Amino acid sequence: MDRYLLRYFLAIVETGNFSRAAARENVAQPTLSAGIAKLEAQLQARLFDRTNRRVHLTEAGSRLLVHARRIEHEFNLAQAAVSGVATAELVRVAVLSTIPAALIEEILARRPTGAERLELLEGSEREVISLLDRGRVEVALTTINPSTDRFGAERLHEEGYGLALPAGHRLAGAEMLDGEALADEVMMVRRHCEVLAQTSRYFTDRGVRPFFSYRGASDEKVLALVRAGLGITVMPDSYRDPGVARVGLRGFTPRRVLGICYAGDVARHRTSGFAQATREVFGEAN
Repeated sequence: MDRYLLRYFLAIVETGNFSRAAARENVAQPTLSAGIAKLEAQLQARLFDRTNRRVHLTEAGSRLLVHARRIEHEFNLAQAAVSGVATAELVRVAVLSTIPAALIEEILARRPTGAERLELLEGSEREVISLLDRGRVEVALTTINPSTDRFGAERLHEEGYGLALPAGHRLAGAEMLDGEALADEVMMVRRHCEVLAQTSRYFTDRGVRPFFSYRGASDEKVLALVRAGLGITVMPDSYRDPGVARVGLRGFTPRRVLGICYAGDVARHRTSGFAQATREVFGEAN
């Protein structure tokens, strides 16, 4: 089996389609397609399903992916050993978009010297799981729930949700507030919030139908807008900012568990610098 065929295969997995894979490998798309056809003929198995311009790994493709990445990794190590130039392993990590940037920054700062190279991707819960399923990443920092049962998973941190208000807000000094007390407040919507439906139902059940000053997917931007006084919102407890007060919301009980999910070589990725640093950071947060 020629190495270039495995590189074509990995390029499709990592870029998501044939055209981008061909561009990355600097070949024409028909050349790449012919290479995949040759690889499938050698293995006597279809590796990809192609529907509506999307490419998905078949069961056979998923089995090959583990070995293809190991072969490519070992090939790179062999080249480095002969040339005398050390090549750090590449680890691809998907990060849930609703995890605070400050925590990701702390994790990266804690990684051991000489740790693996990282490629970070960001997405919603569904997008992160899709990246794992497609073999696009080996590691994911995300919520742990039934949809992650099929991956090797570590539970690291559990937290609830509460109000985020400007530090100078009239209610900022409260420890806990009833939903009804917010009837006249301007609010903002975090579009990627995992408990968006529960939040909406909580306020609707209490007759609170606020004016929404902003709807956005970036939690860091929402936090900045809270600080600036544009409105208030509901956020996970791990979001902290000197200009933002965090207040409990009485009767609002959803919680989330954050952790690491692994695909592929679970034992190897559990010992990565990223995984070690993540355990340290979340261990201190508990």
